[in-house]
Amino acid sequence: MSLTHFRIFGAVALSAAVFASGALAADPGDAPYPPFKIGEGLYYVGSADYAAYLIVTKAGLIQLDGGDAETGKQIVANIRTLGFDPSQVKILLNTHQHFDHAAGLAAIAKAAPGAKLYASAADGAVIAAGGRGDPLLKAERFYYEPVPVAVTLKDGQQVKLGGWTLTAHITGGHTAGCTTWTFPVTVAGKTRQALVHCSSTVLPGYRIGKVETWPGQTAQFEKSFATWKALPCEVFLGSHASFYGMQAKKKALDAGKADAFVDPQGCKAFYAKTEAAFRTELKKQNP
Repeated sequence: MSLTHFRIFGAVALSAAVFASGALAADPGDAPYPPFKIGEGLYYVGSADYAAYLIVTKAGLIQLDGGDAETGKQIVANIRTLGFDPSQVKILLNTHQHFDHAAGLAAIAKAAPGAKLYASAADGAVIAAGGRGDPLLKAERFYYEPVPVAVTLKDGQQVKLGGWTLTAHITGGHTAGCTTWTFPVTVAGKTRQALVHCSSTVLPGYRIGKVETWPGQTAQFEKSFATWKALPCEVFLGSHASFYGMQAKKKALDAGKADAFVDPQGCKAFYAKTEAAFRTELKKQNP
């Protein structure tokens, strides 16, 4: 299977899957990016596009997403750059099992041997198998070092540590167990509701409608869009930095806009566009 750049509205969605003459090309998605503070206790520690978030609590650290294998190593270094000890990561969370979000979890787990991975049933099984079992990305190049799942998450389940509470929303479609996260965070002196979007992309090669990549995928997308549109989303974040214009917002933050990542309208616009893209693809595949 030959995969080209997966893009969503001109932004990279799975840029690691870029191949030239059958060989893996350089991946701009995992280019290093300096870590920075988004809100009180919330930090960006991912790469240029493979987003990852560090939450600093009274009882230790929570790491949300690991990027690809290269990004995972960067995350460990970024945690140290911020002045924190990677070994104090107590909980590992994930948005979904694709290699560009889960392959880096192993590097973090090695730096924090006491950390426990929390993941949805469907995606956790694939992570524990190192990427094997994905219905689309079946080639060896998409596999990665497995990480065992300590806690299997259910829809609506809360994860608590050191005064922080994060809620898992199983928003399937992009993957069967794709997980969107919501939690309160203080930004610019005010408590806001943050949302880390999993993904709403219909990947090239997916079949939806009458014929599906896996049973129930179309219904999962439908349910997920209803969920996303109903969730509170003031601080708009996602599994890819490109989903929410991270680099442009970081420039605004550096220029003195303390609430640069507060973007409820951008969140609404993103879901309107991705749902429109989903419905266009659904109609195209089911004339």
